[in-house]
Amino acid sequence: MIALSFGEIAALVGGELHPADGRTAETVVAGPVDTDSRKMAQDGVFVAKPGETTDGHRFVGAARENGAVLAIVEHRVDEPISQIVVPDVIDALAAFARGVVARVRSAGDLRIVGVTGSNGKTTTKNFLARILSEEGETVAPIASYNNEVGAPLTMLRVTPATRYLVCEFGASAPGEIARLAGLVEPDVVIVLMVGLAHAGGFGGIEETARAKAELVAAARVGGTAVLNIDDPRVSAMADAATARDLRVIGFGQGAAADVRASDIEVSAAGTDCVVTIGGEELPLHLQVLGAHHIGNALAAIAAAGALGVSATDAIVRLSTVEIAERWRMQPMGNDQVRIINDAYNASPDSMAAALRTLAQIAGPDERTVAVLGAMSELGESAGEEHDRIGLLAVRLNIQRIVVVGPDARRLYLAAVGEGSWDGEAVHLPDADAAYDYLLGELRSGDRVLVKSANSAGLRFLGDRLGESFS
Repeated sequence: MIALSFGEIAALVGGELHPADGRTAETVVAGPVDTDSRKMAQDGVFVAKPGETTDGHRFVGAARENGAVLAIVEHRVDEPISQIVVPDVIDALAAFARGVVARVRSAGDLRIVGVTGSNGKTTTKNFLARILSEEGETVAPIASYNNEVGAPLTMLRVTPATRYLVCEFGASAPGEIARLAGLVEPDVVIVLMVGLAHAGGFGGIEETARAKAELVAAARVGGTAVLNIDDPRVSAMADAATARDLRVIGFGQGAAADVRASDIEVSAAGTDCVVTIGGEELPLHLQVLGAHHIGNALAAIAAAGALGVSATDAIVRLSTVEIAERWRMQPMGNDQVRIINDAYNASPDSMAAALRTLAQIAGPDERTVAVLGAMSELGESAGEEHDRIGLLAVRLNIQRIVVVGPDARRLYLAAVGEGSWDGEAVHLPDADAAYDYLLGELRSGDRVLVKSANSAGLRFLGDRLGESFS
């Protein structure tokens, strides 16, 4: 964080300062800002966020012991630490982030990129951060810090030396992207795709599209919108972008794309294609598995280009990215039993893409095994979408389908109904039962996908399998 006095922070968040421990309104702080007392460090600012299961106010003392010198709270806590009392901690965190970014932007050459989409946000954010980090100091979210807490915490990591801030914007309801992106007004916005992820919170895919379009509306006038022209709901946002005087860069596989991919090939060694941009054809190799990551790479190349980075440099840097993120198409295990742990989240689109990748990377003498858990936040579409994935797994000739958990039972029933019987599909109650089953079932030559929503917890099953077959 930039150096600010206690009084300046109180003014930014609209709170009442109560100094303690010999400090005053003139005391300057420049340490990390966080809602997790365990992540505090010397000279830090602790944000006491109320939660569903616990309350950050209970951990103010722990934060002080770990180095915090200031706490932002909704009521005073009996701890010897300076405190700023605000009506709402989440609103204060947003105001804090807005103020800090505005100061850095006004004093330097900070450029801001915002990324959204139903799938691919984190991968694209990581791709872009890898490209930009060689141009100057780059701040990007840790993991999927893309909500009302994570996004402001990322913004607060900027310093006077920061040249690029990459923000990831997720949402589970209308208005969330507009509110978060409005804190910083990105110079470049990326909309990847509109799918059924979180559709239950929006009420349907058209409402999801309107929510993703909020990022275009929040872009700085005269900036750039990077849009997926292969997705009609995203390409339709070009009109709104033009109305805000945004330059539009289209990416995809269609002939009209400004940054276009062709000749896509997926293997166990990674994903390859030819990128056409400005009439030039450039080979791209990703170590990351899956054809669906090509679109994420194109978006990163396009956004980096809008910031002045050549496509050649961007492609060279992308080739060094080994994994998109932990638990996202993460290769584990060994050459005999290869585990692909992709169980951080799951939507119908990402589930289908992962299954297709599994089918593509297996050799003729290798067996495909899909370990699948439930998808979440699909609302009324949940049953139908689980059915669809069960059917797809069978039609892709996935040879063993291991379905885990009661919420995924319809996926199993759909697979059996499509013809996956005689042990080809099994349903197990939980991750422990699945682990025991797979230890006895897996054999040399197996290629194993572990895929589920975060809430299903199969990412830890993937870790256990990866360690067992390492």
